[in-house]
Amino acid sequence: MIVGFMASRTGRWLRIVTGSCMVLGGLRAGSSRGTAVALLGLGPVVTGLLDVVPLGPLFGFSLRGEDIRRELGLPREASLLNGHHRRPQSVTLH
Repeated sequence: MIVGFMASRTGRWLRIVTGSCMVLGGLRAGSSRGTAVALLGLGPVVTGLLDVVPLGPLFGFSLRGEDIRRELGLPREASLLNGHHRRPQSVTLH
């Protein structure tokens, strides 16, 4: 169920954090090899933010995380920040 985990909120955050560490570590190295690691680290960051699971098609699932969660019967996750929804502000004029 690696695809289900990667489509979950936790899997997305793991990809974002891991990719960010790769980018920062690669840039900090200051070498051509470090630059390559930084560029490779952009992949997990972007796929995590866009809710894309590149391993999905390899296992017969969709590329979109939302479709994978629906197929597997996992809870629908609207955003990366669980429970942090904007409350509508009421505007009153006096």
